[in-house]
Amino acid sequence: MTSQSTAVLVEGAPKPSGPFSQALVRGNIVALSGQVGMDPVTREYVSDDVTEQTRQALANMRAVLAGAGARISDVVSVRVFVTRQEHLKPVNEAYLEVFSEPFPARTAVIVGLPGRMLVEIDALAVLG
Repeated sequence: MTSQSTAVLVEGAPKPSGPFSQALVRGNIVALSGQVGMDPVTREYVSDDVTEQTRQALANMRAVLAGAGARISDVVSVRVFVTRQEHLKPVNEAYLEVFSEPFPARTAVIVGLPGRMLVEIDALAVLG
């Protein structure tokens, strides 16, 4: 028996800019696409500061999670992509404003991101 997947689309996070869903729910698993520091209404980056972009990316993540019926405490795995190693400290500070112990498993990677994007965060959550 195969499970059906349900796409999540909420107003509280930027609409996808390509052929992907904000999140996909299958059974009790919620897979979130990468969230960035973009205002969901203006579709502009909130700042050229990595801390502010991280806060916005996490706010977008919370909105998508809520649309999927999940909470931040349901997140079991996070991947953080930043453009510079020195961005990890301010990202961690903003991250601690949202996540608490027991922290989700996490991977952090330094990558080239397009344009003004300084951080992108995706996640996996388990409902229930």
